[in-house]
Amino acid sequence: MSFPAPLWRAILAQTVVELRLTARRGENLLAMLGIPAALLLFLGSTAVLPAPATGSRVDSVLPGILALAIIATGLVNLGIATAYERSYGVLKRLGGSPLGQNGLVAAKVGAILVVEIGLVILLVGLAMVILGWRPAGDLVWPLLITAVALGTATFAGLGLAIAGGLRPEATLVLANVLFLVVLAIGGVLLPVADLPGAVGLIAGVLPPALLTETLKIGLGGSGDPGALGLLGVWAIGAVGLAIRTFRFD
Repeated sequence: MSFPAPLWRAILAQTVVELRLTARRGENLLAMLGIPAALLLFLGSTAVLPAPATGSRVDSVLPGILALAIIATGLVNLGIATAYERSYGVLKRLGGSPLGQNGLVAAKVGAILVVEIGLVILLVGLAMVILGWRPAGDLVWPLLITAVALGTATFAGLGLAIAGGLRPEATLVLANVLFLVVLAIGGVLLPVADLPGAVGLIAGVLPPALLTETLKIGLGGSGDPGALGLLGVWAIGAVGLAIRTFRFD
């Protein structure tokens, strides 16, 4: 008589499967890697955005581009892909497996985390090699990786929560609308301090701005040290929401 594999082994196996599926979606992979890289090179070498009061242009652009990549990968790409997998019945077969709902969420978040760590290495490398960027202080790698992990958990959790409760067409629309809102008031490309009144106050406690602030510190710059704790609260809430609301079919 055989017994089910331990949950951690099932999650690890499904994470590998998710990474393989991601690698096969060539257009999505190109968008996840190519668009943030192109934005970094363009905004870091031109005067499209206002010049920062202190530091170089790359200092002000790089944290936001990293945050944008994490948000797009977790909220938009993962959310939309999972919604269509659910609609096509791909996930239904996993419903009765030892992986379970919690394991599937953990595997998808884990796979996205691997992709986004690669994105961070790529973008930081491009900034250093091509744009000649050097951090104002020392790179704080533990904080940087923690910020990426919490940002991944937050936005992947939100993407899975949307995908687990809505039809794929609705997920497609909502994920892209939220992404546009992030671009407008998320503090990713324009500082939260430049937003008017109450809009700036609200944006400052939302995950995009918190992630950008934490990434700034990890990249050797200055930022609000309390942002990491608030981002952690968002991460726990988003993953909890995904686990609670996600359905296989």
